[in-house]
Formats: sequence, structure tokens, C-alpha cells
Amino acid sequence: MQRGIPAVAAALGMALVLSACSGGTTPEPESPKPTTSESEAPEVSGKLTVWVDETRINDFKDVVAKFKADRGVEVEVVQKASGDIRTEFVQQVPTGEGPDVIIGANDWIGEFVTNGVVAPIELGDKAAQFSAGSINAFSYEGKSYGVPYAVESIGLVRNNALAKETPATFDELIAQGKELKSEFPVLIQQGDQGDAYHLYPLQTSFGSFVFKQDEAGNYTDELTLGGAQGEAWAKYIAKLGKEGILDASIGGDQAKEAFSAGKSAYMVTGPWYASEFVKEGMDISILPIPSAGGEESRPFAGYQGAYISAKSQNALLANDFVVNYLSTEEAADQIYASGGRIPALTASAAKITDEIAKGWADAAANGLPQPGSAAMGVVWGFWGAAQLDIASGKAADPVKAWETMVKNIEDGIKKG
Repeated sequence: MQRGIPAVAAALGMALVLSACSGGTTPEPESPKPTTSESEAPEVSGKLTVWVDETRINDFKDVVAKFKADRGVEVEVVQKASGDIRTEFVQQVPTGEGPDVIIGANDWIGEFVTNGVVAPIELGDKAAQFSAGSINAFSYEGKSYGVPYAVESIGLVRNNALAKETPATFDELIAQGKELKSEFPVLIQQGDQGDAYHLYPLQTSFGSFVFKQDEAGNYTDELTLGGAQGEAWAKYIAKLGKEGILDASIGGDQAKEAFSAGKSAYMVTGPWYASEFVKEGMDISILPIPSAGGEESRPFAGYQGAYISAKSQNALLANDFVVNYLSTEEAADQIYASGGRIPALTASAAKITDEIAKGWADAAANGLPQPGSAAMGVVWGFWGAAQLDIASGKAADPVKAWETMVKNIEDGIKKG
């Protein structure tokens, strides 16, 4: 499944519209308290409705069946289209409709909290059992709103039939790709809108990040795309454009087809495409993306998790499923076995032996949570377009183009 930025920007832009129409903030329900062990699970009854889209439903079929059997309750799992599930949830919850629980990504959190459709939760001591990044990913303004179950990020996929060893730096990787006389030294999808998501690991290797994080790892509202680090990155974008590495004609589908056809030894992508390469019988390895700027490359890490509706008709049962059940090692193991996503629960992640899965775990290990702020709806559009203008040569002065982008983003965020 292709990951694209314009759809994300549009969805987050909608969050701003819905927030503006809300006419005020919705009081948050009291956070249900977690139990400390499986044996102390509360007595629950009634029915639970869970919404899941087609990209995540396989993760939950078996674990929901086990929960039903263990608790003796009714659980209805409703499959929703990935393009509609978020919007429908935001629209239906205020009317008292919608599910008790929704399964989704961490970057939905800004839209959900802004519109008052999810309840805060308390993980208590259970939080220490998850990776720190996954807990931060489901936190917003100091409160937790979801329980993570999996993590995914982009990495470097290598065609082992074309290359056996990978250099330590991105420039050396490009040089190796040219020596192999591949049509593409390395494939990085861009498309006609640009794609900042797939370039972010290289950008962070220059020390340039989108928003400042506090000591706890939570994002602040301070934009940090500017400065010397951002300008150095802008110059490198121009270099990649001149070398033909970045091309608007290479979107996700084009990059995938080229890699499948053996036209490059390397592709920067995620498990959504790598799984297809494995099914095709390709011999691949998953590696962290080499540094371009001297510092460590840090991709965005996307976390999957469960949110509880602020209007749940059975908050106690919803909390039992999300906070008490999904936080167990048994559940995490079962979700991984069903869907193959890397567990956010550290004990379960440590059990992985499959080399491809271990590669994705290593690629995501130092990832940064994708910001869930509604302001990202402003960031994505300007960010991708500016990088594409620089790479294509349309922007003659990379530094000036970058400075203009930063100002446009700052102005857009101020306007709300």
C-alpha cells in the first residue's frame, strides 16, 4: 500500500475545519483506571464495537476472538474503508454514534483530541512495558489517548541479487549504485507533489527536524525546520536533484515497479512494499538508511494503536480491552502473528527471529514519532512542494526557497 503525503495533509486540514466549527472544547471524561494484572481484570459485560480499516483488520481478528472467549462478552468488529474511517469517527462520535474503540495511527491524535472525540486513558505502570517512542506517539499535551500495539517506519530495502554490502554513507551508496550501472542508483519516491516523508531520514541526518521536542520527547509548537541545518539540507536536496536521484516522475508505484524489475539495488520505502517484494520471491534485506549529513538518519516512526471513544456506550469494557488486554504480552504476540507488524510492547518485539521483521525493527528503533498536531496539515503541503522545487531546479536558490517555505509554514500555522 502506497503511503502518500497529500491525503494526510488533506485529512489534517479537515481537522482544523472541524475544530473551528466545534464552537468550544468538549469536556473530557474521566480516565478509566488500569488494572495491574490480567488476574485483576474487572467484571465486564455487554457489547463492544470496534472499528478497524482494511489495512489493520488482519491484526485484530484473532485477538478479538480470544478476548471474547476470555471475557464472555460480545464484540463486533466493523471494517471501514481506510479513506473514510477517521472522518466518519469524528463526525459520528459527537452524535452518540460510532464505535467504542477505533484502531488507527498515532498521527490521528491531533484531529481526535481537537474535536473531543477520544477519551484520555491511564496506563500506569503498564507504560514502562512499551517503547518510549510509542508512548510519546499517543500523548497529546501531556495526556495519553491511545494504547500502541505496533510500529512501522521506512528503511532501506536492498536487492541482494545486485548488492551484497551497503556503504556507511548515502553519498557512498549513490556512488555504489552508479558503479553497478543500475538505471537508478537508489529509488526514493516523490511524485508531482513531493514527498517529505520519504526524505525525512536524510534531512534529520543534517540535524534538521520539523518540530522541537521537550525533555520527555513530546513535540512542542516550535518549528525547527529553519536555521543552518535546514539550509545545509536544502543544498543537499539540490545536489540530489542534479544527480537525478529525486524526480517528480517517480512516485510510489513507479519506484516499486522499477525495484521489482531489478532497475536499482536500493529503495527507500516501508513494509507495505517490501512485503510485496518478498511475495514475488525477491531476496531482500532491510537496513537503516545511511546518513547523508553526518548525523544519524531518523525516519518518522508510525505507531498503530487503539483509541477509546469519548462517547463510548460501555467505557468500562472498552477500557478493559484497550488498556488491560492489549497491553499484555499474549495479545501483542497474537497481533504480531496475525499481521506481522513490529510490536510496540518491548518483550514481544524482543522475541522476533524473522530477518526481514528484525530489519524493520532495527530501521524503526531510532525513529521519531510522526507529529499528530493538526498543524502538520499546513506543514506537509509547503514542505513537499518546496523540496520538489529545489530538486527540479525550479528554485534557483535552495537556501532562499527553504527560508520562504519556513515563513509560509509559520504564517499558515498562525492563521490556524
